[in-house]
Amino acid sequence: MTSLSTSTLAALEEMLLNTARPAPADFMPIYFLRKDGVQQTIGHLNPDFMPHLQEFLNSNSVPLITLENDGLRLYQGKPKDLSESLGLIANSLRLSGFIPSWRNEDFAWIDQSGHKFFRLERAAFRTFGFRSMATHINGYTNNNTLWLGRRSENKPTDPGLLDNIAAGGITADETPWMSARRELWEEAGIPSQIAENIEPVGCIHMRRPISSRGFHDEQLFIYDLELTTNFIPTNHDGEVSGFIEVSYAEAAARILADEFTIDAAFVTADFILRRNK
Repeated sequence: MTSLSTSTLAALEEMLLNTARPAPADFMPIYFLRKDGVQQTIGHLNPDFMPHLQEFLNSNSVPLITLENDGLRLYQGKPKDLSESLGLIANSLRLSGFIPSWRNEDFAWIDQSGHKFFRLERAAFRTFGFRSMATHINGYTNNNTLWLGRRSENKPTDPGLLDNIAAGGITADETPWMSARRELWEEAGIPSQIAENIEPVGCIHMRRPISSRGFHDEQLFIYDLELTTNFIPTNHDGEVSGFIEVSYAEAAARILADEFTIDAAFVTADFILRRNK
């Protein structure tokens, strides 16, 4: 246990009550209709995107997708076929400037049973408001310190803000465990013999609108990793400009000063609160 003020701990606890916000009322729902007739809402579209989407679907035949008065409806088919149809729409939106930061890297939409029903370029997930997945790793020492990475100024999202020692999206062909170990090496230079000691500690579901874009809906898989006091992280992929080692109290102060990315702030707050029980 470490000593933080009661007011600081209360502020972190209050923050964690606000992880999942509803989609704005004017966002158009995206429905997924299964072959057994069960329908669920799986995404939300910014109304700014609708004129282009309507024009595209009116002039192009896109299998398994229809635009109706109550929302955009996706019909279950072979994952390959639905993925191709969504890819046509996403590429059209990209070419019209609605999807920045295209990376040619796919995420997968997975239901509660673990089945993958389609895959789509990761930048398009926020445009459609589909639920994606990411891993976040808290790197800590037995001296009650945390290692934090500072995002590169060249990052398209949240440049220069503090992040966990490693974090990143889970690609379509990865498990959370695979993603965590990959990110630890790429972002912090942590080799596999150390990374294999990660401890799964929970999940946080993040939902919030993204200004002028779409809707961020992501399941964060959280891991803790104890590092030796002499270990120094080193970035390999150019996405981190540097690292700082801070006390839990300093990490909490930086969270409350809005120095973190939103997702990393929640993950770090969760870590600090678990360590202060």
